[in-house]
Amino acid sequence: MDSGILIESFAEFASSKNIDRPTMISVLEEVFRTMIRKKYGTDDNFDVIINPESGDLEMWRTREIVDDNSEDIWEYNKIPLNEARKIQNDFEVGEEVAEEVKLEEFGRRLVQTARQTLIQRIKDMEKEIMYDKYKDQVGEMITGEVYQTLRHEIIIVDSEGNELSLPRVEQISKDRFRKGESVKAVIHKVDMNNGSPKITLSRTSPVFLERLFEVEIPEIYDGIIAVRRVVREPGERAKVAVESFDDRIDPVGACVGMKGSRIHSIVRELGNENIDVINYTENLELLISRALSPAKVSSMQIDKEAKRVSVFLKPDQVSLAIGKGGQNIKLAGKLVGMEIDVFRDIEEQNDEDVDLSEFSDEIESWIIQELHKIGLDTAKSVLALNKEELVRRTDMEDTTIEEVLDILRKEFE
Repeated sequence: MDSGILIESFAEFASSKNIDRPTMISVLEEVFRTMIRKKYGTDDNFDVIINPESGDLEMWRTREIVDDNSEDIWEYNKIPLNEARKIQNDFEVGEEVAEEVKLEEFGRRLVQTARQTLIQRIKDMEKEIMYDKYKDQVGEMITGEVYQTLRHEIIIVDSEGNELSLPRVEQISKDRFRKGESVKAVIHKVDMNNGSPKITLSRTSPVFLERLFEVEIPEIYDGIIAVRRVVREPGERAKVAVESFDDRIDPVGACVGMKGSRIHSIVRELGNENIDVINYTENLELLISRALSPAKVSSMQIDKEAKRVSVFLKPDQVSLAIGKGGQNIKLAGKLVGMEIDVFRDIEEQNDEDVDLSEFSDEIESWIIQELHKIGLDTAKSVLALNKEELVRRTDMEDTTIEEVLDILRKEFE
């Protein structure tokens, strides 16, 4: 096989991957030195000269001339006088012989092995280049094309043809992609498994929503507005806290746009995910109030050490604060980094309400005590919360809560 073909093919690959010349020569040289070691046992007295541009290869073997009867004639760097004079008839003992070794002298098998080694080295370098490219891009957004849809993942190819994985668990529930479609996602993880890079993408990560804001909102891209916190129930609801560095610019208005024009494309990309944009503040009480929007908070008690906050609302605001399936209160808690407990405002109780102690003949005392512990003293204060919220806050069984709610509802029927 022509060494030029080997060298030129590798040089083309190296050029396309922006591999520098010293690295390219080093790889080629190591491949040919491996071939030399297999034939001669060592490459210590060999010089390998490679010109990647022209595809030229020269291998020179240097040995010292010794007398034909010398004990050193078997050493790798020695050559008997009579053998040296076959190369050049005026050589003398003590001189050095530089002999060019041609590729064909290694035999077809060794040359084929060298070719396979170089191909494998190219594959290894492609993997290393891909890993190095993406490991520093975790958290960045990319746009790729769907190459293959599998049961547990979708294979995405980037602009260079690299295959990336978008697992089902990192897809929004409403996502439906077909082969050839364009997909936006954020680089979630970069791992090296058994020498092969595994690039995992995500569309459910809060970082993905943050990157979409950066792309769609010019003020965020320019650094005038900053995204402080993002929490999500992917495909359902999200809360984004933003802050403006220019007093003249309203960060919420800038992100939402006239009649929602700016945020519309983001909502559509996320399968109509409901996005609440709130104005960030260092004032924890004000941030909690904003996080619970659209509910209006009457008052609150914050326990910073326990990272819990008790929020009191009017009866008609409780369901708004909790939200569908508890989404609103769950996301608000994540946004402020605290556990939020919602209570019916005591001031709103009226004469028609009934103290829980009045039900002691129907409800066991330990259950009433559990409800007292979370600030529920009256029938209507319990009925203001749904079953799921009561289970979460009291740790009582579903069936127990259902029985209590049935008893209390009958009181007002």
